[in-house]
Formats: sequence, structure tokens, C-alpha cells
Amino acid sequence: MKYSENEYPLQKESYQIIGICMEVHRILGKGLLEIVYKDAIEYEFKTKIIPYEREKKFEVEYKGIILPHYFFSDFVVFDKIILEVKSRKGIVEEHYSWVINYLGISKCPLGLIINFGENSLVTKRVIL
Repeated sequence: MKYSENEYPLQKESYQIIGICMEVHRILGKGLLEIVYKDAIEYEFKTKIIPYEREKKFEVEYKGIILPHYFFSDFVVFDKIILEVKSRKGIVEEHYSWVINYLGISKCPLGLIINFGENSLVTKRVIL
């Protein structure tokens, strides 16, 4: 089923990212450290020639000044999608809050939370 681009932006790109994450989960399984999954995802992005930045640094502006501390997203993919990688039991409200904040700061229209900590890969879309 195809949804409108307004309701579900960046569908093609999202499916590519989720497909990569499904393959990583199928091969590595659950329960490893997040960094291991990120390394495997980065390998897949490189081999499939998907544009991405890992640990992209974003400045945080407050009342017209740039704060001395930054936020680093796990990945920014296609220069439009924040990819947040987790490896734990369940996705909690805090993860959604983080991604919503990341979207506001980065101006990316879409965030994906991917959790490798379950028997099946868990994915959540977050639209600002």
C-alpha cells in the first residue's frame, strides 16, 4: 500500500534503510552492543552507496547563541533522515522525545528509531 508523501515522507528511502537494518538483524541477531549494529549498518551504507553521515554533530541554538555542547545523531541518511539505533528491550517514550528534539535541531523531516534488542527488529517512524 502506498501512502501519500505528506502523511509518510521519504517512503522509498525509509524502506531502503529498514531493509538494511533487517538484514543486519537477520545476520547478527539481537543482544549485541549498539556500536556493533552501527558498524554493520555503516558497512551496508558504504557498499550500497547510500549517502550518510555517522555521528553527525549538530549545534544547539538558544536565544540567539550557540550552546557549548552539541548533539550527535547516530546517522543522518540521504541528508534528510535521522536514524537512531537502539539495542535494548523495547522503545520507550524517552527515545521518541530524543528523536523529536533531533528533528527540530537538524531540520530533517523524518526520524527512524530502530531497535535491535528484540527477537524481531522493531522500527518506529517519527515525523516532526
